[in-house]
Amino acid sequence: MLPGRGRDGHAARHACVLGVRTAWSAVGDGEFYCPGCGGDRNYQRLSGRRRFTVLGVPLLPRGAAGPVVECADCRSRYGTEVLDHPTTLRFSAMLRDAVHTVALAVLSAGGTCARPALEAAATAVRAAGFDDCTEEQLATLVEAVAADTGRVHERPCGPGLNIELHEALDPLAPHLAPAGRESVLLQGARIALADGPYTPAERDVLATVGAALTICADDVGRLLAAARTPS
Repeated sequence: MLPGRGRDGHAARHACVLGVRTAWSAVGDGEFYCPGCGGDRNYQRLSGRRRFTVLGVPLLPRGAAGPVVECADCRSRYGTEVLDHPTTLRFSAMLRDAVHTVALAVLSAGGTCARPALEAAATAVRAAGFDDCTEEQLATLVEAVAADTGRVHERPCGPGLNIELHEALDPLAPHLAPAGRESVLLQGARIALADGPYTPAERDVLATVGAALTICADDVGRLLAAARTPS
């Protein structure tokens, strides 16, 4: 059979003659975390219009395409849900703020702001990115929070503190692996244990932290018990 003849050749000729072409136009830009590059990159948000083509000439409209997000470096295209993932810089800031909020909540629950707890809290906060955090700064913040809210230590996890913890942890939790969520809870547990066994108030705060991080109650109990075991 001669090339281009028969059923397969007939289909190939039609594929060359008929087609659909998409014309893309930029409708926005910004910075995002590119899954293909594995890091923060610039992007363009593209919107497209499809057209039916004959011999490469666009004739009839076939509706809208996209929108999509195109990486400025690797040119890979993704659905717009990729923008829900924070950039590396934004993720670091979210994690830093979360650890700081957990530390303040646990210290507030402890009531006395004992030096060992303050030292453990400051170490955790500095490791998270607040390089200049000191024990004195944390003690001052705990006193200011207590004075501002009128919070008593017997009821440390009232509505205000619940809101603060959820505001810091809810946006972060979906972007942390299970080990990362557990690590944040364990940091809070070690702060609570630095000056002695858990108090009921500290347990309540840590339970709130676990819930905000979407850690089930059984796993919260397991992790709090594990934190008591010397490494």
